[in-house]
Amino acid sequence: MPGLALREIRKRFGDQQVLEDISLDIGENELLVLLGPSGCGKSTILRIIAGLEEADSGEVYIDGRRVEKLRPRDRNVALVFQNYSLYPHMTIEKNLGFPLSVARVRSDEIRSRVRAVAELLGLSERLKDRPGQLSGGQRQRVALGRAIIREPSVFLLDEPLSNLDADLRVRMRQEIVQLQQRLGKPMIHVTHDQAEALTMADRIALLHQGRILQLGTPEELYRRPTTRFVAEFIGTPKINILKGRVEDNRIIPLGTVAPRVLQARVRSTGLLIGLRPEAIELCGDGEYTGTLKACEYLGDHYVVTLGFQGQDLVSSSVPFEPPAPGRTVRFSIDQKSPLYFDIESGQRLAAE
Repeated sequence: MPGLALREIRKRFGDQQVLEDISLDIGENELLVLLGPSGCGKSTILRIIAGLEEADSGEVYIDGRRVEKLRPRDRNVALVFQNYSLYPHMTIEKNLGFPLSVARVRSDEIRSRVRAVAELLGLSERLKDRPGQLSGGQRQRVALGRAIIREPSVFLLDEPLSNLDADLRVRMRQEIVQLQQRLGKPMIHVTHDQAEALTMADRIALLHQGRILQLGTPEELYRRPTTRFVAEFIGTPKINILKGRVEDNRIIPLGTVAPRVLQARVRSTGLLIGLRPEAIELCGDGEYTGTLKACEYLGDHYVVTLGFQGQDLVSSSVPFEPPAPGRTVRFSIDQKSPLYFDIESGQRLAAE
């Protein structure tokens, strides 16, 4: 039985359809990331699960119990926001224990659980401090601790790392993954940052315009995207998208033999070819020729832009200093890597 389940959730704000038939099963020990651009409905899903918004239709189940008609306090859900929501006049100890005080838990039980949560989060030495004396990462730990101390059935994190600097975001996303594994509870983490999604998620649900475009592991979304939108949203640098066609059973401009399933389907309409930047390698004996247009130095490698058949290709597989822009270069393409998309719908075309 999933720890959390959504069934055909729909939500409209005025004339805008925000969510359209959202159905999800989240395992009892799973970290699911809701990923997508701003305004796609990610935070609305969290608010519906928590009871802060009411869905127009659909069902929400937590531990097998239907909860969409229950008050937020009766759902046993913890929601962590990006702005910490700590009480500045209270000590960290009081902040952590506040949810239990509201629930009228005995004071000795509150002290015991506060100590346990503080130890778990590395905050034992800061219990007498106030939020203003803590770093951003420590304040986020307090916010997480205030959620943990309630012992909820589900954790909901709404872009909790967006206010942190880059280095701290990397450390905190590792800490959240380790924390979720220790707690063994379902967790939904909302973000628009695909690096967060790829590094944290057991599975990713990629949303666009209120719909789930693809649900799967990070590798599935990266290697086998179902649409052009998914392919372009996941990965840095972005995937290369070339206009192509099938001619004499070959894919132009790559010159490779077209898989049989593509030969008849796209001969008249053409197709789009997706090439990940790491699949394009500069090498002296490469089968393709292009013009080096731009170069970025990233420390351990270079990212270059190549002019090829009137289109641009970005390659990130350049460990050596490339020639100056304007020079002709040779490169190869991993022939197992191309993805093919319908030129009109953007749906991926299976080439097996």
